[in-house]
Amino acid sequence: MNLHEWEKRAVSAEDALKLLGSSMRVFVHGAAATPTPLLEAMVARADLENVRLYHLHTAGAAPFASPDCVGRFLSVSLFTGAPLRKAIEEGRADFMPIFLSDIPGLFHSRQVPLDAALLQLSPPDRHGNCTLGTSVDTAKAAADSARILIAEINDQMPRTHGNSVVPMSRVSAFIRTDRPLHVHPPAEETQVEARIGEIIADLVEDGATLQMGIGGIPDAALARLKNKRDLGIHTEMFSDRVVDLVEAGAVTNRLKHVHPGRIVTSFAAGTKRLYDFLNDNPIVEFHPCDRTNDTALIRKNDKVHAINSALQIDLTGQVCADSIGHRIYSGIGGQMDFIRGAALSKGGKPILALPSTAAGGKVSRIAPELVPGSGVVTTRGHVHWVVTEFGAVNLHGKTLKERGEHLISIAHPDFRAELNRELKRIRHFTFV
Repeated sequence: MNLHEWEKRAVSAEDALKLLGSSMRVFVHGAAATPTPLLEAMVARADLENVRLYHLHTAGAAPFASPDCVGRFLSVSLFTGAPLRKAIEEGRADFMPIFLSDIPGLFHSRQVPLDAALLQLSPPDRHGNCTLGTSVDTAKAAADSARILIAEINDQMPRTHGNSVVPMSRVSAFIRTDRPLHVHPPAEETQVEARIGEIIADLVEDGATLQMGIGGIPDAALARLKNKRDLGIHTEMFSDRVVDLVEAGAVTNRLKHVHPGRIVTSFAAGTKRLYDFLNDNPIVEFHPCDRTNDTALIRKNDKVHAINSALQIDLTGQVCADSIGHRIYSGIGGQMDFIRGAALSKGGKPILALPSTAAGGKVSRIAPELVPGSGVVTTRGHVHWVVTEFGAVNLHGKTLKERGEHLISIAHPDFRAELNRELKRIRHFTFV
C-alpha cells in the first residue's frame, strides 16, 4: 500500500465520531490500546444518548462514566479497573461477570450485537493490514463483528504478530496520531511481595510453561526465575518482567507443545521497553482470548504453572478475586481457565498467591468466610496451591478440616488463634 494513499483518508476525531448514533452498542479497545482521543471526541458529542459501551479495563481517564454523562453513555465493564470502580459502585456504570474466554462468543454470536468498535491500531503495512497491537484479547472479535470500525492509527502502536490483523479496508474512519501508549510501570516490590515471589519461584520447575498476571506478586516471582531453564510462556497477558527472562535466556519456549518457540498472549501492558520488544517480533504471538484461555489448549502443554492472585480466601478454599464484598474491583478474567488448565496439564501447578493481610495488617485475607457480596471466582474444588508470605500449601485432595488447618498455617500469626477457634466453631470438630 502506498503510504500517502491511506494517510490522505485521515480525518479529525470529531469527524470520525460522526459515525456514532444514539442507542448504539459500541466496543472500546482497552489497556494500553485505549483510544483516548476517540473517547474524548465521543464524550464531546452532546447529542448522543443511551450509548452502551462494552470494554475490558481501560487506561487513563474514563470521561464517559462521569456523573454528567449519565443517560448518555452506559459503561459495561467485562473486566474493570481503577477508572470505573467508583462509577460501578455508585450505579453510573455496570459490570458483567463472565469468563474472558467467553467474551468473543458474545460478539460473534450477536448475543451482544456491536454496532461499532473504537480501536487503536498500528499503521498499515504494504499489504494494507493494520494490527490490534498490544490488545487482541476481545478486540479481534469486536473488529470482526462490528458494522462500523472507527480507529486511532497510532505511529507508536507496535505491529504485533499472530491473529491480530485488521484490514485497512474494514476501517470506516480513522484519525492519525503519534503519541506514547499508556504505560504500566512495575512498582517497587514490598517485603511481603518479595517473600511470596521467592516461595513461588521455588515451586516453578525447569521446563514449565507460565501464565501470570500483572502486579507486585507476579513481578516478584518472575524476577526470581532468571536461573530457570527452558521456560515457556502461554498466558492471558504479560508485562516487562517477561522481557527480562527472555534476555536472561530463561524463556526459550522450546518445550511447549502449543506454539513451540513462541510466547503466546492475548494482550500486554507495561512500559515503552515492553512495547519496543513487541514491535514486529515474530517470537511473540497475540491471539484472541478464546484461544489463549482455552482449557483444552492450555492443558496440552506440560508443566503449566498458573500464577494468579486473590483478594480473599475462606477456610474451605473458596477464592474471591473480583470484588471486595459487593464492590467490584476487577473481574473474573481468565483465572479459572488457567487454574483448571494447569490442573489438567501433565506436571502442572495451579498457584493462587496473596498477602496474608490487608488494611495495613488489620484484616486477615484468609477468613472463616468470604465477606458478604464477594464473588467466588475460583471454587474450592479447583484450588490447589495457595501461597502467602508464610508459606505454600496444596489443598487438592484435602478434607474441610485439613484445608482449614493448612490455610491457617500460612495465615498471619496474629490471626491464627482466632481462625482456629472459628474453624472449630463452624465445623464442630470433635476429633483430632
